[in-house]
Amino acid sequence: MNKTIIININGIVFHIEEDAYEILKNYMTDVKRHFSNSADSLEITTDIENRIAEMFGEILERENKQVIVEQDVNLVIEQMGTVADFEYADDDNKTASNTYTYNNREGRRLFRDPDDHLLGGVCAGIANYFDIDVVWVRLAFALFAPIGGTGFILYIILWIVVPKAITRADRMAMKGEKQNLQGFKKNFEDELSSVRQHLSNFGNETKPFVYKARDFVGDFFHHLGIFLSGTGKVLIKLIGVFILLVCFGFAIALVVGLIAFVGFNAGRPDDFFPFRIIANEHADNIYICAFITAFIPLLSIILITLKGIFNAGNIGKSTGTVFLVIWLCSLTMLIYYAVKITSNFRESASFTETINLKPTANNTYYLKLNDIKYFTHDDSVRLDIKNHFRNMVVTDDENNSFHNEPRSVTIQIEKSDVNIPVLEQSYSAKGGNYEDALFNARNTSYIFAQQDSVLKFDYTLRKRPNTSWHDEEVTLTLKVPLNAKVVIDQRLDNYLRDGGMVYHCKETNKKDNITSAVFVMTDNGLQCKVDTLVTVKKDSVKTFTPKDSTKTVK
Repeated sequence: MNKTIIININGIVFHIEEDAYEILKNYMTDVKRHFSNSADSLEITTDIENRIAEMFGEILERENKQVIVEQDVNLVIEQMGTVADFEYADDDNKTASNTYTYNNREGRRLFRDPDDHLLGGVCAGIANYFDIDVVWVRLAFALFAPIGGTGFILYIILWIVVPKAITRADRMAMKGEKQNLQGFKKNFEDELSSVRQHLSNFGNETKPFVYKARDFVGDFFHHLGIFLSGTGKVLIKLIGVFILLVCFGFAIALVVGLIAFVGFNAGRPDDFFPFRIIANEHADNIYICAFITAFIPLLSIILITLKGIFNAGNIGKSTGTVFLVIWLCSLTMLIYYAVKITSNFRESASFTETINLKPTANNTYYLKLNDIKYFTHDDSVRLDIKNHFRNMVVTDDENNSFHNEPRSVTIQIEKSDVNIPVLEQSYSAKGGNYEDALFNARNTSYIFAQQDSVLKFDYTLRKRPNTSWHDEEVTLTLKVPLNAKVVIDQRLDNYLRDGGMVYHCKETNKKDNITSAVFVMTDNGLQCKVDTLVTVKKDSVKTFTPKDSTKTVK
């Protein structure tokens, strides 16, 4: 059993055995002593410690252990090299007879070069990675730039993806220099030599304006990126909060709707199109499948947002698999019901019924929308219509606006071939086959009433209770004799085949305040009866007094 202590190498905590720690401590003491006389000893030793910490992390991850042992420290020292190795080489004046051979090259890593850049250092980084002249890389990007902007787009992508070489270790890895004591020392000496060379030639190497502008732009975007990195996190969190609020709102609405529709059978929009289509024995199953199909993606978005932005909430693989299977099953059932309902609209059928109307004495017919509310037998019994509404007429307010389903009533007015008015009712519907479509049309009814010269049209086609919509329609063709006068109420305007007839006739007669329009049946069809007295301009009418009428008009 060995004693273990905890050490901190540049902010990274490691567990290390006491014997291994003593070896590492002596090694770092020798390194710091050797570089103590260097111009920037702190930077070199910090880079060396960073490299050692990186190597320790790789060893622990590779061997899947938590404690650094003596063998690990010796392995790192062997790879980094000791101070005695290159001190011995220096004493022998670095001759070929040196027993220590040093290879200063290893696998290169791709970084953006901050020391040799025009924009982001991408080209210089690629040149270092492939050990070629940077000019050729820049020339390649310049040649591809005019081809659909390929070079420019690729440069921007690499600028975003490729990391920048910030530390000395990054710059050494970019150039393929081995990251050991010898490599760190050589890199630092080369850097000092380069600085001295630049200082000696400072007077002759004054940067042109384009390079100054380049550095300014680079620094500007660098600081802008730092600013946006902080602001961007806040903005992302705000967007995440907004997404969560929206998803929670939709989820609560789905739960409340499911409980109301299925649990209490209340608030169902069965009277609204297209919900009338699913108002059948499968309605509950359809609502449940639709709820699951919509709710699970909302729940997934909520969990992903919590995990990705706020690092909270998690869902296991098994739970996620169960949710996925449930969602796929509900989606499959929803598609099944959709196909089943759609199959009920494959065929269409129709039939026509003719009603002979009573002619009027003055050959005038008034067309109005029926205001009477019609109740089914069950509703009449439930409301006790006979006792509570005796001698009363219950009006229907729904006919004052468009119904919730597609318009099922169309009225057209034509000239009759005989001297009596006739009403043709043409019923049509759809179904899975012709027989079903015919019975769907037959199971509908339309309420029409004639009171002397008044013809009352119902606003909708009546179907049997609790039946689905199958595109039932009725076309009413009113045929009146030649020269018959037809007065149409403006509430019927939307039901006429030629919609807007009443509106245009009222506009022609300059009578916008009236509620109906008068038409006359001619050989060319129904025509608006124009009131000539109203359409004549007032300025063209001359009024004479009895005295003036004896005068001669010149």
